[in-house]
Amino acid sequence: MSGAIKATGQIVGLTDSTKAKISIKGLFQARYLFSAHKNIDVNGMQHTDGKAVDNDFNIKRARLQFTSDISDRTQVVLLLNLADFESNPANKVLENAYITYRLSPYANVKMGQFRPAFGLEDMYPVDIITSLDYSNQYTAFGNNGWESFQIGASFYGATHGPIPVKYEFSVVNGNNRNQLMDADNGKHFSSRVELGLQKSLQIKLGLNGGLGNVSGNNIYATGVDLSGIIPLAKKWSIKIETEAKQGNNQVSYLALDSAKRIGKSVDQYQMRGIYVLPNLRYAINYHRLSSLEVSCRYEYFDADFKHAGNPRQTFTPMVSAEFLKSYNARIQLGVNIDHYKKNIPVTTQYSNSIFVLQVQSRL
Repeated sequence: MSGAIKATGQIVGLTDSTKAKISIKGLFQARYLFSAHKNIDVNGMQHTDGKAVDNDFNIKRARLQFTSDISDRTQVVLLLNLADFESNPANKVLENAYITYRLSPYANVKMGQFRPAFGLEDMYPVDIITSLDYSNQYTAFGNNGWESFQIGASFYGATHGPIPVKYEFSVVNGNNRNQLMDADNGKHFSSRVELGLQKSLQIKLGLNGGLGNVSGNNIYATGVDLSGIIPLAKKWSIKIETEAKQGNNQVSYLALDSAKRIGKSVDQYQMRGIYVLPNLRYAINYHRLSSLEVSCRYEYFDADFKHAGNPRQTFTPMVSAEFLKSYNARIQLGVNIDHYKKNIPVTTQYSNSIFVLQVQSRL
């Protein structure tokens, strides 16, 4: 990855000829947020007392990643988000912490804390975020143990041929990152298979599925995604991403007292969502300005579609300027527009528009 700082140092107890190569990478994101509604704060919370904080400067991410190749087959990765120290850092800060071993050119194993492959957004490096942030469904399925940072192990690799295939099979605790131990004896078993359907247009089809058990309840999740890049002219192209997921929302189910639950099974609590993200890119390559991009992600997400849920529609139009290539420096201006089927006072389930000016840099 460009911009990596590499250092070489001898490991104590090893011979003079055995050394570890360590690379350091990072991501910095700073933001200015402004709410278009005076009674809604920058986190989307609706207020009735007139005390909403409707504008704010903050640091979204300040990540440092350390990668050590301790042999030609073994690699150790640590990822810290120092911005988590701004609030209560409990169960935060440490994001990736895993070791990988290459069994063959087509197979690898991984153990520790990492992001299981369960969707299109999991396939991007942690220092590349296409839109202003991850999708609502990514956050929800992460809270339910399928995505984001989880503790466990995986078997993954790729094959080459007329139709290249990437695959990953994971088993994780499913109770999110930096936990002292699993919350129960259940585990999340998930898989992803990605097919390279067309090389010149980079068309990829991803299939995701998972089964698990949480506090004696059998759960599932499934999803499909499709992406590709369409060249329009010499310097113009459009990248299109779309993804749909459905699965149990056991977090909502278990958070309710048994007397307040509708139905007797976690199967009665399910979520689903879909998003489409077209991104128009103009490769300007003028001095240090590499490209200009215009995008607008549309997302529909319902956290409880089997009952009287409150579907959320989100529009995220954005313009950005990329400097130094590969998003090493980027300025983004966008707005996150949420529409709920029904507004619930004094909650974040309230229609709002939050404007965001974001600067980011990859180290």
